[in-house]
Amino acid sequence: MKETVCLVSLGCPKNLVDSEVILGLLSREGYLLSSDPSKAQILIVNTCAFIQDASSEAIDTLLRLSRYKKRGSCRLLIACGCLPQRYGKSLEAELPEVDLFVGTGAFQELPRLLSASKRERSLILRPTFLYDETTPRLLSTPSFSAYLKIAEGCSKRCTFCTVPRIRGPYRSRRIDSIVAEARNLVERGVREIILVAQDTTAYGEDLGDGSCLEGLLRNLARVEGVHWIRLLYAYPKRDYFSDALLERMAGEEKVCRYLDLPIQHIDDEILRRMGRRSRGKEIREIVARIRTFLPDVTLRTTLIVGFPGETESHFQELLSFVREMEFDRLGVFKYSPEEGTAASRFPNPVPEEVKEERRGLLMELQQKISLKKHRSMVGKTLEAVVEGYARGGRSLRGRLQSQAPEIDGVVFLRGEAKPGDWVQTRIVRALPYDLVGEIVGRSFPKP
Repeated sequence: MKETVCLVSLGCPKNLVDSEVILGLLSREGYLLSSDPSKAQILIVNTCAFIQDASSEAIDTLLRLSRYKKRGSCRLLIACGCLPQRYGKSLEAELPEVDLFVGTGAFQELPRLLSASKRERSLILRPTFLYDETTPRLLSTPSFSAYLKIAEGCSKRCTFCTVPRIRGPYRSRRIDSIVAEARNLVERGVREIILVAQDTTAYGEDLGDGSCLEGLLRNLARVEGVHWIRLLYAYPKRDYFSDALLERMAGEEKVCRYLDLPIQHIDDEILRRMGRRSRGKEIREIVARIRTFLPDVTLRTTLIVGFPGETESHFQELLSFVREMEFDRLGVFKYSPEEGTAASRFPNPVPEEVKEERRGLLMELQQKISLKKHRSMVGKTLEAVVEGYARGGRSLRGRLQSQAPEIDGVVFLRGEAKPGDWVQTRIVRALPYDLVGEIVGRSFPKP
């Protein structure tokens, strides 16, 4: 009888897809799966190491789970993914508690490694692995929603970012492979497909066959049973937001009026030092174009404060930009100098307390913007998907098209429904990051 595996997934949705692939590969080989680490003989942590805080969380998780080697059933503790890929064999001495390190390019080798009588402690291959529709995958998201990774890696060279080194160059999956996986997901009950990649708008540019995001959306919208198609991680570059793409997004009912557009900053000098391919004027034009084609779009962005050399003047420009643009959703990261990146060697670091203050000012401003936008929604009837019960069980919890899972707020629902139902809800109350609504009907499938 095969042993029991418990996997802990850290980091972003792209990492979660990798974790689901790992679980699928091991399940196919007959391994039993458990969410209880005390009952597993094999413990796996699929790590994140994008920034230092993520690396620290990964190491803390590994050390915490290593206790089960003494007081539980664990005989094998494995670190997978970004942490081993980034730091390589140097981790062997630093983390003697870990039995096996497997990088992002070697997920597919895990079943072989587990069955081998002898093996090295580290398998760090060049990151070229790209799963397809034939790769087994065990979903860990709610049954009605799933992430679909359309590409892997990144070929841009942002000076603050470790992703190209960890994940390799950008490589797109074929459209037919993605569509085949979407059909498979629908057969398993999925109705919301969330497209992810390090840069979804760059999709297809490496294939050389004319594939592009507009064509992918066109084909995915034809998949019967898909109700929502959501797009995350869109890079703000003018060429990516063609009329054809924006018209496709506006014309396809299944495509959520939602776009995640990480701009990072607005000051030209900071953008140049970051290695970003757009400047402030172009970013403003992109936002204006998106809102022209999609007047009801929900725009989410992320920013970095405290980048080396960011002056008070640079920050005030960013603050004014956020006040002017009124993004619907906004996240702010404090710059973290990452080993091996160009920016980690830049002069004029910003003190930590200044980073914290700037982040706080942006989030305070965004809270006011968010509340204002939510108040404008009161009285409107909108479609929501029911996710489950809120804490305490007194109301249901769901999401609108304007709310992506995990990163955005929710809508608290009054009325009768079950998880996976799409309902019409009348918004009755606005909170800074959440909404309250009353269910007034069923929307999908049609009653």
